[in-house]
Amino acid sequence: MIGGDTMWWEALVNAIDRQRWLDRPGKALRGAVGTGLARGGPAGRWLKNALHGTWLGHPLHPVLTDVPLGAWTAVTVLDAAEVFSGRHRLRSGADAILGVGLAAAVGAAASGLNDWQHTRGRPSRIGVVHGCLNLSATLLYATSLWCRRNRARGAGQALGFVGYALAFAAAYLGGHLVYGERIGVDHAIREGLPRNFVPVLPEAELEEGKPRRVVAGEVPIVLVRCGSQIYALGETCPHLGGPLAQGTLSDCSITCLWHGSRFALEDGRVLDGPATYPAPRLEVRVQDGQVEVRAARA
Repeated sequence: MIGGDTMWWEALVNAIDRQRWLDRPGKALRGAVGTGLARGGPAGRWLKNALHGTWLGHPLHPVLTDVPLGAWTAVTVLDAAEVFSGRHRLRSGADAILGVGLAAAVGAAASGLNDWQHTRGRPSRIGVVHGCLNLSATLLYATSLWCRRNRARGAGQALGFVGYALAFAAAYLGGHLVYGERIGVDHAIREGLPRNFVPVLPEAELEEGKPRRVVAGEVPIVLVRCGSQIYALGETCPHLGGPLAQGTLSDCSITCLWHGSRFALEDGRVLDGPATYPAPRLEVRVQDGQVEVRAARA
């Protein structure tokens, strides 16, 4: 423990959070990533959605990170076995797996950077350190592979051991971003939606093309009139909890004001990321001049 009930890992994360100088390079990198993807037009938007994992229904980054970390774990085990046993026949396997890890690290870094660009403040600062540790580990492993292929295997193995320590530290921070800062998790409110129809608004008060925030039970809902149809979705954006009622409408879809996630009003499915989880859909009816909603039934 450090300072009473504070554990050392909490102290580490808090120390990173205090490094406000990280905000400046973070802002510059965010701008570069966002501008680069925006200039790509439809292709850039497709790439952005693909890297977020909108097609997967789940963030892509944690799927990809398993490959390099798993590969480098195997390399560490094989290198340690060679060092302690002197069995040189393990070398070719270790080197091949190291190459797989390096190749997979490219996709993991691209998807992570794409997700990170939407963070601010504490999660952004932790993400910068997380990324720098992973980049350092990758460079060490790349140098390790070069040493192995140029008759400096001992140096290559030593670099690999250091690289694994950095990758392990980066993995801890990555886990904290998910479980501590709730980056990449579903922020939509899915519990507590009414099972039976409940009135939420007089129909006459719902204007065409203007999102309206109402409350069903204790859950915020956004209502939208699109033509002759009225749609209802959970008002909390699944990405990072933005207010969908403040979003913009186009082609019977709603776009979150915070980070640009776009959802189909018909069923809440994700049309554009960074969101990967759909918005909760509610059934709607008009009864005695009142708009009534209930949770959509399977």
